[in-house]
Amino acid sequence: MTESATFGFQVEATIPGSAARAGRLATAHGPCLTPLFMPVGTQAAVKALGPDDLRTLGATCVLSNTYHLYLRPGAETIAALGGLHHFMRWDRPLLTDSGGFQVFSLSHNRKIDDDGVTFRSHIDGSRHYFTPERVMALQEQIGADIIMVLDECTPYPSDEAYNRQALRRTHAWAARCRQAHGATGQALFAIVQGGVFPGLRQESATYLADLDFPGYAVGGLSVGEPKALMHAMLEVTTPLLPATKPRYLMGVGSPEDLWEVVDRGIDMVDCVLPTRLARNGALLTRAGRLPVKSPRFARQDTPIEPGCDCWTCRNFSLAYIHHLFRTKELLAYRLNSIHNVRFLVRLADEIRQSILAGTFGAAKAAFLATYQPSDPAVAREQRARWLVAHGRGGLVL
Repeated sequence: MTESATFGFQVEATIPGSAARAGRLATAHGPCLTPLFMPVGTQAAVKALGPDDLRTLGATCVLSNTYHLYLRPGAETIAALGGLHHFMRWDRPLLTDSGGFQVFSLSHNRKIDDDGVTFRSHIDGSRHYFTPERVMALQEQIGADIIMVLDECTPYPSDEAYNRQALRRTHAWAARCRQAHGATGQALFAIVQGGVFPGLRQESATYLADLDFPGYAVGGLSVGEPKALMHAMLEVTTPLLPATKPRYLMGVGSPEDLWEVVDRGIDMVDCVLPTRLARNGALLTRAGRLPVKSPRFARQDTPIEPGCDCWTCRNFSLAYIHHLFRTKELLAYRLNSIHNVRFLVRLADEIRQSILAGTFGAAKAAFLATYQPSDPAVAREQRARWLVAHGRGGLVL
């Protein structure tokens, strides 16, 4: 193990010819086995699911967001109520993002300087200021087990000159976060940036590795770039990060992506995808996404996916879920979310077991041979429409 008695990471198995690895992450609120999928509870709740649901689904770590919790209910309120674990009644590990992505999504409502970023709330327009030191203090009040540095996340596409300037700030802010961080029991992760420029990615990984953080996140990917480009950036980044530290890819959660990013050395991922798809009537299966509102399911008296062990599949038919979704019954969102989150949690465990058994390559090939990913062009169009509809680059997750 590395780090303190409350946080550490141990690699348990690797795969020759691949960067895939299985590991064990220790935290003050219990262990996490990697590869790990983390459901997202942006505002201290995974949408449509309670803590008991998440435990039953096998989730071991949940992500929340500092930006949103700072605005509502406030970090001081959370601290006064016993910290985030007690506030949301979650007794397992928690991770908080710094809020950097949300702040920098406010392109029309924020101003960046070398000291920090001034922004206006997407809720009421009130003015706020985040510095690295302020973000550390907020996350210490909130009390998650794993916390993130403040970074500047660049959009795709953006030019190299802009990415280089943002990287300079990201590195300076990471060093300031490292200096300001004082909470015992919390592990501070750095965030590698650099856009889609290999040289900048390598520079960032090397610089941050020298600062010896407890863990490393890779940010600024899965923001609209082609997946092949995301894979290429990981291939030049992860080999430069310490092998004894966990590696976390932020915002990735498509089933096919889990296999690909683990193959390139990633240990942890998070994404709003399973619950967002659930609310929009798309269910994850080993063959691809299933549109539950399709009329062909109106009389289908079978589960979403035969063999799935989730509560939804064990108790309800596709016909019933189709009916709930078409009639806009709220239960549909919960049943769909239970299935989708369980699918990704179980898939991460399947990947882990294949690494431990030495069969990762064959297992990956078998999964991808039958899984039909969504059309990238359609996904980009849907993402663009969603961003325009919400008007703030993905603030409401």
